Amino acid sequence: MQELTVDNESSDLPENTEERMVAPEQQLGEQFDQSLRPERLRDYIGQQEIKENLIVFIGAAKKRGHALDHVLLSGPPGLGKTTLANIFSREMEVQLRATSGPVIERQGDLAAILTNLEPGSILFIDEIHRLNRVVEEVLYSAMEDFTLDIIIGEGPGARTVKIDLPHFTLVGATTRAGLLTSPLRERFGIQFRLNFYDPEELKTIILRAAALLGIEIVEEASLELARRARGTPRIANRLLKRCRDFADMETSGVITLPLVEKSLDKMRIDLEGLDKMDRLILEAIVEKFGGGPVGLSTLAASVSEEKDTIEDVYEPFLLLKGFLQRTPRGRMATERAYQHLGISAPPKKQDTLF
Repeated sequence: MQELTVDNESSDLPENTEERMVAPEQQLGEQFDQSLRPERLRDYIGQQEIKENLIVFIGAAKKRGHALDHVLLSGPPGLGKTTLANIFSREMEVQLRATSGPVIERQGDLAAILTNLEPGSILFIDEIHRLNRVVEEVLYSAMEDFTLDIIIGEGPGARTVKIDLPHFTLVGATTRAGLLTSPLRERFGIQFRLNFYDPEELKTIILRAAALLGIEIVEEASLELARRARGTPRIANRLLKRCRDFADMETSGVITLPLVEKSLDKMRIDLEGLDKMDRLILEAIVEKFGGGPVGLSTLAASVSEEKDTIEDVYEPFLLLKGFLQRTPRGRMATERAYQHLGISAPPKKQDTLF
């Protein structure tokens, strides 16, 4: 069994992704400095409404002496779902055990994890939407009744054994909440969707990270980084570290606005935060498919990228910025996309009345 145990100082679970500068997922050899992670809710920047509610829910659970109710966190990668799971552990002063949906292959794998939890422990399952359906059914009674039904033996001699579990908190993280089955989703008492951050919030995150890493950065440079970070803290911190590399070679370590502009230009990250693949997707829709609509499978094949990667990583930001729209017939480039690419938009089709 490939269970991964993580203590309170752990970093994000690694995710498979291509090596692209602004990819929200972690990349091999570039895990985040743990020092950049906020350890308490008071230090967590952004998601203000979620933060305020969590303060109440965690405080009430501690006051009653109960485990925190099960929590489902959804939203695009890199917005802080794993960070919140670590914060829950620290705020509740309990153990954190972490794994991911794809590695729990059998019911026995999950049973081994659940039976080794301590009272009040937090079990964090990343990519929970990728749980095997047979394994998922084991969670139903575990989440609701804190019991585990195990079948011993086979055929006529098989019997069911019920094992009592300590009260624990399941924290599930997913980038695709729509793929969760209703029975599983409804068993989460607390459900939050994390949203993209605005530039001012990201600026605060960048300045905090710079202070922790001992990086000298001017305020205008931090704001420019924030504007191009795709609304994602993980990307903001990564761009900060890459600009530090350029600064060490060119300005004795000081990150200035001209240096940020020059560095991001070299990394082909434009003023809207789009990178090479983002533009490739938009150009494919515009130039190969006449602006769309085009199906996801066709689009993925045309840019040599996986469908899930386009849908989970690229599309949310392109939709947020108004460069892309989804229709029942497929993806379409908006007029804003044409303007950004410097291509003349085709004349709008006039509706014909019959």
